[in-house]
Amino acid sequence: MDAPHLIQVGLSRLHARVWALGRGRVGGSIRGGPVLLLTTTGRASGKARQLPLLYVEDGANLVVVASNGGADEHPAWFKNLLANPAAMAKTRTGERAVTARVADDAERERLWARLDAMYPSYKDYRAKTDRRIEIVILEPRP
Repeated sequence: MDAPHLIQVGLSRLHARVWALGRGRVGGSIRGGPVLLLTTTGRASGKARQLPLLYVEDGANLVVVASNGGADEHPAWFKNLLANPAAMAKTRTGERAVTARVADDAERERLWARLDAMYPSYKDYRAKTDRRIEIVILEPRP
């Protein structure tokens, strides 16, 4: 793992701890965009992995972006969800069990405008890589 990636991982873990301690009152937004805590299951380790992610609400669903800052590789949490789509999402209004799925083309077209308006850096991330940056829909589980 290279130094910039280690720094990013460390900052993400710190952000998750601050968010959890303050129940989203501290660390609950980045540049005005809301932040949730997503807990996935590590595809190799089987351990719970928690991280903060910007999101938008889309009806009952939560929507996150597997941007990885525009890196050429998908983020680990996205790979974890591909292996096991069951996850937990914690927002300032509560925690819910969710099932993750990749947005289809029609959803992508509809959601990118909202996501870019919330966090304009997503446009820069898409320009940095040839990788398709996926939008992930977190649907509530009963």
